Amino acid sequence: MVRLTELSRQIRAAPGPDRYSLATRLWSGRSVRNAVYTPVKEALCSMAPGRERCMYCGDNHGTDVDHFEPVARNPLRTFDWLNHLLACSNCNSHQKRDRFPCDADGRPLLIDPTAEDPADHLFLSLSVGEYKALSDKGARTIEVCDLNRALLARGRMQARRVVAMALRGWRDDRDAGDAAGMAEKVLTIREQPFADVCQAMLRQATAPGADVIFSDSPDLIALLCSEPLREALLA
Repeated sequence: MVRLTELSRQIRAAPGPDRYSLATRLWSGRSVRNAVYTPVKEALCSMAPGRERCMYCGDNHGTDVDHFEPVARNPLRTFDWLNHLLACSNCNSHQKRDRFPCDADGRPLLIDPTAEDPADHLFLSLSVGEYKALSDKGARTIEVCDLNRALLARGRMQARRVVAMALRGWRDDRDAGDAAGMAEKVLTIREQPFADVCQAMLRQATAPGADVIFSDSPDLIALLCSEPLREALLA
């Protein structure tokens, strides 16, 4: 963290027009790559859902450190720890890129997962695997990150099937007194892609209309409301 502060100070000391070029040069430099980029990426990987998944799509392996607020827009945040997110190369280089929409007052219209709960702006329709916007910020996030592309929707639908099977397996292991089996089912859910699917299922099972959302699998409601299982999945 000290190194991040030092690098930020260097950029701040440069004349305004020179800050972007300096920031990009520092970020791509070999010494920074070894002393800053690698430790930052390792820290983000340890925080990422599943097996180091992209913090945008939740599907692909997180290979890049992305700047939430692009360096081109704000060079001063190049080495700001809270401006770093783990992303896959597709989301980083082909979807979000340097896009950073703001409202008329200059406030970001992308959800910042380090400071906001995406559920305040997005609702996941579990039956079709697509997000519905609950706010302007949600709508722009869906657009910029292309969250409803067909491949992601299919993946989320498959994730729901996997979670459902694991939940029922957990119930069977519980009834059989198999603690190791229960732990394995929890690990299966936690390690798979699309962690947002399980989180949405947990949230929607306790919300009004749960019986409609889970009309094709009503037995899942009681499981998703089980305190021991919720505690294990939300830990």
